[in-house]
This record gives sequence, structure tokens and C-alpha cells, in this order.
Amino acid sequence: MPYISGKKLLDHAYQNGYAVGAFSAHNVETLQAILGAAEEEQSPVMVMIGQKVIQHIGLKPMKEMIDIFIKNISVPVAVHLDHSRQFEQTMEAVQAGFQSVMFDGSGLPFEENVSITKKVAEIARALNIGCEGEIGKIGGTEDDITVAEEDAMLTTVEEAYAFATAAEVDYLAVSIGTAHGIYKRPPKLAIERLKDISEKVNRPIVLHGGSDVPDGQIKLAILNGVAKINVDTELRQAFTRGIQATYAENPEEYHLAVSLGHAREEMKFKVKEKINLFGSAGKAEEFLSKKVVTL
Repeated sequence: MPYISGKKLLDHAYQNGYAVGAFSAHNVETLQAILGAAEEEQSPVMVMIGQKVIQHIGLKPMKEMIDIFIKNISVPVAVHLDHSRQFEQTMEAVQAGFQSVMFDGSGLPFEENVSITKKVAEIARALNIGCEGEIGKIGGTEDDITVAEEDAMLTTVEEAYAFATAAEVDYLAVSIGTAHGIYKRPPKLAIERLKDISEKVNRPIVLHGGSDVPDGQIKLAILNGVAKINVDTELRQAFTRGIQATYAENPEEYHLAVSLGHAREEMKFKVKEKINLFGSAGKAEEFLSKKVVTL
């Protein structure tokens, strides 16, 4: 199955009331878990490459690995660059054949965020791929970058509209009460704010910090314009617990195929759980029947 533009994936989700899971890959087994779950559930999916794995393995090696494993996959897949804070890295991802890129200028002054993100959006549009931008600050820690809870203010409707319009992004990440990582107390998403933003900007909204958010709030978020949900922490937890369970059962088990294989299956189960929660299970055929352009 050829890759699909991230814009086309999310436009379909936005128009049809479901969300595409953007799941972080960290190695071969986590990639297999994501693609295997998507294939079994016949769901469109985004394989997300974040800053931590880029530091650890490299951007191009990760993309080349995905190229190998996607050959037998029949569902729509887009590879997404997450939280790039460098224009040069974003362009490296474009050149490597990513179908979706995020320039995160949320920590920059508004005008500078708009200026750089707009350049990325123009290039993405010319290449028929997707561009994500962010306005507001998502709390928690993502790839060693921490935003204090008190600084994670809700994105206003006005700034969301001004940014989305000026930067011309295809989909927009906003701060509506989520945080990266696991919550110390149950989050309460600002659904009314999300609804107002979604109606004003009239394009798919991205929910960062999708791990550990109660199912009911996830469903409400999707009903109110969220079409992409990022999940990482819960997947890493499932994977790690799979390894821990292997050694708890047999401390002398040194075959990595066994421990990593068990971890892969635990993570795949979690990805399938999220796919069903997001409403994307079974949407692959519906998406492909639209005869969208592949990359």
C-alpha cells in the first residue's frame, strides 16, 4: 500500500466523525505493533516519529525502516514528524518522504511562529502532504521539553483563528487541557472551547497528550472537531510491561525475540484499543473507495 497524504487522511476523518491515531514508533517491534494493529482493525493510521527516537536512531533510518515494513500493509498510512522545532529538520523529513510534518513554534513569539509555519505549509501544499502547526502550550514533558501546568494555558478562539488563517496549516494543535505523559489527576478537557475553536477555524484539530484521557472525553473531543490524536506514553507503558512480564515469569529468558515479541503484542493490543475508541476501525476501505491520490 503506497503512503497517503496526512492532509487527505485527516480531512476524511474530520468530515466523517472519527479520529486517526498518531502512534509513536521507537524501534522495529513498536512499528510492527502499530502497523499490525492497523491492518487487523482495517484502520487508517499515522506512524509518528518524535524527537526522542530521532536523537536515538535518526530520522532517515526510521523512515527507511518504515518503508520496509509497509510493503505488506493494505491500509492507508502516513508517516508524521512530531514536534520539530527546527525548520531544517522539518525540511529533512519532507526530503525523506514523510507525508505529514509538524513545525512546533508554540514557544516562539506569535509572528515568528506564523512566519516559519507558513513556509512549511507552503512547501507541504506544493508536495501534496500535510502540515500541522501549534498555537498554545500543551502541558507536561515531550521528548525532554517540559511545559509547567500553570503555563499550559488554554488556546483562545481568537488566537487559534488568527494563527490557522495566517499560517495556512492543514490541521491545528491547540491547548484544551491535555498534557504529555500520565496525569496526576484526571484531566478535564475544555470541550466548549474546543467546539468554538473547531467551528471558527473549520479544519481538523489535533489532540496532543492523548494518553490517559478518559474515553468519554476522547469521544466528546472527536464529536467536536478532533481528527488526529497523538498517543505515546500509554504505548511505551504497554511495551515495557510486556518485557517486565516476560522476565517476571522467567528471569532466565534471554532470547530477545521472546521478550520483545511479548512487548510487541502488548503494545499492539493497546493500539487496537485506541483505534476502536477513536472510531477509525474499519474506515480503511471507506477511505480508499474515495480513490484518493497516493504518494
